[in-house]
Amino acid sequence: MQLFDNMSYPQKRFVMVCQHSSCSVQGASELLLAWQTAALPEDVIVMTSGCQGQCSTSPTVRIIPEETWYCRVKPEDVSQIVEEHLKNGQPVERLLHPRIHAQ
Repeated sequence: MQLFDNMSYPQKRFVMVCQHSSCSVQGASELLLAWQTAALPEDVIVMTSGCQGQCSTSPTVRIIPEETWYCRVKPEDVSQIVEEHLKNGQPVERLLHPRIHAQ
């Protein structure tokens, strides 16, 4: 089941911050606050999500539509992701999910 229709938001990117219990125990609410208060590009929308199925590497952040998955993200990592990835198009290698972005 698709949660939202990407076509309804043309030219937008979504930052999905997991708020499920496994991520919450690892500081997901503080992480969400860091995203909500970050200086984001205008094309970025921050959203909460339920379980994204990556509990062993929580908290997780998924960026859509490019399907970039970050794991074990901390609030202090948000500014680096914003600057390097969302503003300059370069994913933050050290935070990429190793199973999804195998090198």
